[in-house]
Order: sequence, then structure tokens, then C-alpha cells
Amino acid sequence: MNPNIAKSFTVDVRFLFLIPPNICIRKDNPYTFLSQLELMADSESVISNNVHRDFYIPTYILAPGASSNSIRLPDVPTCPVLVFINSKSGGQLGGELLRTFRHLLNKYQVFDLGEEAPDSVLRRLYLNIERLKSIGDQFAAEIEERMRIIVAGGDGTAGWLLGVVSDLKLSQPPPIATVPLGTGNNLPFAFGWGKKNPGTDLNSVISFLKQVMNAKEMKMDSWHILMRMRAPKGGSCDPIAPLELPHSLHAFHRVSPSDELNVEGFHTFRGGFWNYFSMGMDAQVSYAFHSERKMNPDKFKNQLVNQSSYLKLGCTQGWFFAPLVHPSSRNIAQLTKVKIMKKQGEWQDLQIPPSVRSIVCLNLPSFSGGLNPWGTPNSNKRRYRDLTPPFVDDGLLEVVGFRDAWHGLVLLAPKGHGTRLAQAHRIRFEFHKGAADHTFMRIDGEPWKQPLPENDGTVVVEISHLGQVKMLSTHDCRAKSIHDPSSQFNHEADEVDSDEENSVDEERKKFGAADTFKIPDEVDVSSLS
Repeated sequence: MNPNIAKSFTVDVRFLFLIPPNICIRKDNPYTFLSQLELMADSESVISNNVHRDFYIPTYILAPGASSNSIRLPDVPTCPVLVFINSKSGGQLGGELLRTFRHLLNKYQVFDLGEEAPDSVLRRLYLNIERLKSIGDQFAAEIEERMRIIVAGGDGTAGWLLGVVSDLKLSQPPPIATVPLGTGNNLPFAFGWGKKNPGTDLNSVISFLKQVMNAKEMKMDSWHILMRMRAPKGGSCDPIAPLELPHSLHAFHRVSPSDELNVEGFHTFRGGFWNYFSMGMDAQVSYAFHSERKMNPDKFKNQLVNQSSYLKLGCTQGWFFAPLVHPSSRNIAQLTKVKIMKKQGEWQDLQIPPSVRSIVCLNLPSFSGGLNPWGTPNSNKRRYRDLTPPFVDDGLLEVVGFRDAWHGLVLLAPKGHGTRLAQAHRIRFEFHKGAADHTFMRIDGEPWKQPLPENDGTVVVEISHLGQVKMLSTHDCRAKSIHDPSSQFNHEADEVDSDEENSVDEERKKFGAADTFKIPDEVDVSSLS
């Protein structure tokens, strides 16, 4: 270090507040402070070089107008990542995580979902990659091949991004890692990313990035959901206020008149989910929680406080005292008729026990913050009832019933589970006029209050297998695959009936909130389809 610089160095009092606590200014050594700052700079440089080598995406890949001359890396990064963060999730953690990722990576590869939707981001990126590949850019081609996505937010946020990636139908869809930044965090928990909100400091984020680089790919089923109700004869043209429907049900867009699912005289909504669809008392508690959080957002900025509030609402909503508070006429069996279809077969009536007040259709072995309502059926159940463990890529949903919260508490026991009702490739709920004028439903953590028929009206909710998406999982992954040789119950996957798949209109394959995604007609991107 130049002695003249050290001798002339003076410390502004305001600058002291910026000095890290591990740096000590010693009077007997005028060079100590600057030396330590130099060491910090060197350390930051090493971290930056490692991050660039492994995760950094050059700006010209991300921004179509950028020049590629001066910003190209010497080698293709080992694990280029796109990061999507819901800055409103996790209280202040979402914003802090956003700042840390942007400090470490190219700011153009880290996106705030509150500022730009993922469909527009991915549309722009992949169109640019196709353009670069068409002019012989091998670097862009390798970036596409190695690309991985990180999404930080609640289960609703993660499901939104999964739906967008599913809609794109890319030739090389990137696998996705989920950061637990919500209340339940069932998706990240199922694939080994934990359920507690993450650290937002530099070391925590670097550690997470290394996990993403070492994670293994795993397929996960996706599910199409259709909701159809008779159009009202008078009054509002909307049976449900759009803002009260979850984003995954295309809240602002009914199916088009040309859609094969459109039925004259009915309103039809379509969407999808990844984790679960539930109906009844559990959805009612969730609806009360979300309503309270919407009215008083300042009270729900801490994960522990959120979970405590959720438990209290379970008590106030009568979930623990259901037989005393809720009449049996509101139980599931009295509200709806349920039909199921196995992998390939005909519709069968599913008998729901009269005491069941909540029904859950599960894709993942994680519900209500990590509980597994299905468990692992023993050999007798597998033999006589044709039940299997809950694989996430077998094309089957696990249908489970609960009587009340006390029944739900059995899940805390090592082998506890709910009432196993069925495993199904398709499920259909039919609601006709009954004692209740509404019920509560929930998709992947997003609840809503569903009006039920009056007079001769009908409400139908139908769930069917849609496809699969690639997830990233850690060694702590709880989700099981039928293709994993280490699984104790590994078996061959059933063949998909290609005739049935081909008969489905292309519009039906639209998923989640990605309805706005369209490739411009003038752009030749045939490899994306």
C-alpha cells in the first residue's frame, strides 16, 4: 500500500457506520484499516469470480438489445440460473433476498415478480436465445441447455411460475428449485428445500446456489382443474368476483367460446395445480386467514406469527369443535356427489363417509406445512384396496378425508394418516341444491368462497391429469418417484393412451396464469413447440 495514501487517510465519522464489525482500527498501525479493506475486496473478488464462473448469465443473453462484444464470459457457466422473487412474500425477507441475489448475480437475471410477470420474462428470453442460436451463437445454446430456475415465494407464487414454464412447451424446459418464502411452503418442503424462511445474507444465498448446482432433476405431475356453473338468470354477470378466485383458475378469463369445454348457459373457468385441491373446513380456515391478512398486512410479516395466527383461526372457526358448531348438512357427503376414474377406465361413484368435513386431493406428500395425510399404506391395503405410496409422477392423486382438527392431529404421529378414500387419475365433484349456499375451496394455498347452486343450478369441479414438469430436489427430498430404483415400492409406469391425449383440444393444455403467453406469428421459433 502507498504510505502517502495511508498518512493522508482520515476517517469521516459518518463512514464509521459502514465499517464491518470484524475490522479493527488500531492507532499503533496506520495501515491496518486499509489493509483489511483490501483483504475484503480481494475476498469479494474471489466470491464474484466463483459466482460468475458457476451461475452468471451475460446481459446480451437476457436483453435483446445488448451488445455481445465486451460482456461475454470466457467459459459457459456451470449452472446459469434465472431467479424470480416475490418481494412481497415473507414480510421483509422477499425484498432482502432480491437485493442479495442482485448483488451477487447480473441484475438482469434476477426478477421481482411484483414488477414483471414470468411469462413476459421467459418469452423475451427464449425468443432472444432462438435469435442468437439462428446466427450461430453456441454460447447461447449451451446456456439454454444448462439453465435452471429459482423461484422464491409461497406455494401460490411457485405454482404460478410452474404453470408458465408448463405453458411454454420448451424443447428443453429448465428444472425448477423453490425457495420457502410463504406460510405453508409445501412445494419446497416436498423436494428437500425446507419449510422455514431462508437466510438472506450473502453466505446463505451462496450456499443455496451451490445446492441448486448439485440438485438432481425429478419429474412432477401437473393437474388440470375445470369449474363450471350455470350462468345466473339475472343480476351480476359474474357469479364470482374475479379477485376472489385464485390466479391459477384464470380469474380474469373464462374459457373462450371456441374452447371445447365451453357450454352454452354456463360460466366455465379452467386452471391447474401442483400440490393439492381441498374443500371444506380446512379451506374455510385458510380463507379466514387470508382475509385477515389482506385487511391487516402489517400483522403478518413473520412466519412464526403467521402460523400461530393460523392455529388460532382454526379454533375460532370451529375446526376443533366441528360436531358442535357445524351441522352435518354441511359435511362433504351432503354437499356433493364424487366420481373418480382410475388410470384408464370408467367413472365410478366414490362413497364419502358422512362424518367427513374436509376432503383433500393430494399430488405431493406435503400438506399444511409438511404433513403427509396419505402416509404409506401397508401390504394389506396395497393388496386388497389397490393403494400405493404417494408417488409424485404416477399420474394419480391421493384423495383423503378428515372429520375435524382432532382427526388432523393424528398426522403428527409417525404413521398417522387421514381417511384414505381413493387414488384417481380423474376426479369429478357435482354440486346440486342442498342445505348450504356456499362452501370453501383451496388450490395450493389460495382459498376462495364458492357459491353453491340455487334451485336447478349446478356446479361442477373436475380434475384431470395434465402433464409433468421438471423439479430440482436435494438429498432431503421427501417426494418419491416411481422411476427411482431406491424406492421400496418401485413399479413400472402405466402407458399413456395417446388417443385420449391427442383428442384434447390444444387450448386445454393452457395452464395456470400464463394465458397471456403467445409467440408472435412473424417469429420462426418452431423448436419451442
